[in-house]
Amino acid sequence: MTDLVLHVPPGRAWGTPHMSPFCAKLETYLRMTGTPHKVEPIAITKAPKGKIPFVTIDGELMGDSQLIIERLERSAKAPLDADLGPRERAIGRSIRRMLEEGTYFTGVYLRWVTDEGYPHVRGEISKVLPAPIRLLLPMIRRKVKKSTIAQGTGRHTVDEICALAIADFQACADLLGDQPFLLGDAPHVVDATLYPFLEGQLRFPNDTPVKRAIAGMANLVAYRDRIRARWWADLDAAAAA
Repeated sequence: MTDLVLHVPPGRAWGTPHMSPFCAKLETYLRMTGTPHKVEPIAITKAPKGKIPFVTIDGELMGDSQLIIERLERSAKAPLDADLGPRERAIGRSIRRMLEEGTYFTGVYLRWVTDEGYPHVRGEISKVLPAPIRLLLPMIRRKVKKSTIAQGTGRHTVDEICALAIADFQACADLLGDQPFLLGDAPHVVDATLYPFLEGQLRFPNDTPVKRAIAGMANLVAYRDRIRARWWADLDAAAAA
């Protein structure tokens, strides 16, 4: 690989790497591995899978954060997960799938569907969307709500949704224990996945039972702080400027 361009929306919503945990996951991985790359605004019409993030690798467009990471891992001289055995790989995959296929939708619901969360989302998205597209936000919100119902999360009460999310993060806290990273002393792909979910909850302006529960998990908060200080210190530098 000689050239990589990361295509993500502009801005660092609420002092996080990205509003989307998938965009944040991929950029965190690139930073963890020291992979040279440029960041450019998205042109969603060019997204190979119609979703963000996507990349240009040596002139080729590629979508899906996990597929991109797996391609980079295969071609890397020092893959992030090279030292993992089958059991650790299985644990990492299980946590990643839990977060991306389950926990993610609890966050979507709390942000987009609840009347307390949505104004914060609308405010950030309105900063980057052209005026004609901003008029479509109510329709987009309805579509998002329908998607959570189709997936299943939106069929629960808010209390039940929060309980599901809290249990997921508690599982991560239990797995982490007193280790520096989820699978031991070194960072792995699963850490690039968990970190954005923690940032997305802890720095989202609206107060929720999920946010309060995570704030009470001292080892997860310290874990978030370690990763932020090591690979995303520029976020705090920009806020202080």
